[in-house]
Formats: sequence, structure tokens, C-alpha cells
Amino acid sequence: MKPIIVIAFAMFLNFSGMILLSCQSTKETEEDAKENVQEARHELADVKEDIKADSVKAVNVEEWKIFRNEALARIRSNDIRIAALKKKMEKPGNQMDAQYPESILDLEKRNKELTERMDTYEKNQSDWESFKREYNHDMDQLGEALKDLRVNNKK
Repeated sequence: MKPIIVIAFAMFLNFSGMILLSCQSTKETEEDAKENVQEARHELADVKEDIKADSVKAVNVEEWKIFRNEALARIRSNDIRIAALKKKMEKPGNQMDAQYPESILDLEKRNKELTERMDTYEKNQSDWESFKREYNHDMDQLGEALKDLRVNNKK
């Protein structure tokens, strides 16, 4: 019977030692919790950076070529319209207001700025969707200004 008591006592010591060793102090638990919070914050920051990187999408090469060719065609069309307005201004007998030459120069300047923006974007690509939206908006405004100038000229 002695061996059973010895074995039971050894098992009791073993289990009690395991229980005592597995218990951590509150300081250790607090430090572990702080580390976990810091790791979670770093992971959150990494996820935020990934989201920002995904939102700034690079332009597809084929899509860029199509957009660029269409924009250059519109710019050439604007150049032709501006040249026609200049010729009309030079014809004798046309009564133009004093603002007309300045308006033509302004439109010509805006058209050149659009060309420069296209070249700048090609060298330094950033958020494609934002660029495309703003560029198309500015190009549409220039087209409307050209139409308005011709309509005001005919009155």
C-alpha cells in the first residue's frame, strides 16, 4: 500500500506544481495585454496603408493609350476651332468686342495647359480615376467655352 500512497503523493505534487506554474501574476498578464494591443495597432496601421495603396490605382497601359489618343484628338480639335476663331477675328468688316481677342488667348492657354497636364501625368502617374474625372471635366468646360464664344460672336 505504500507504493500507492507514494504514487498518489507524487501525482498530487506534480499537479499542484503545474497549477502554480501556470498561474501568472497580474503584472505579467497586464504586460501581455499591452503587447497584444500594440500588435493590433500595428496591424491596423498596416491594413490602412494597404487600403490607401489599393485606392490609388495605377492606370492600365491600354486604357491609358486610348484615353491619351482621345484627349489629344480633342485638343487638336480645339486648336482648329481656336485657329478658325482667330481667322474670323482678322477678317475685315467683323465687329468684335474688345474682350474677344483676350478670350481667344485664354482659351488657347487653357488648351495648352490640358496638353501639359497630360504629359505631366504620363511621367508621374497618380490616382487614375481622379485624374481622368478632373481632366474630362476641364476638357468639357473648355469645349463649352469655345461654343459660347462662337455663339456670343454671332450675335
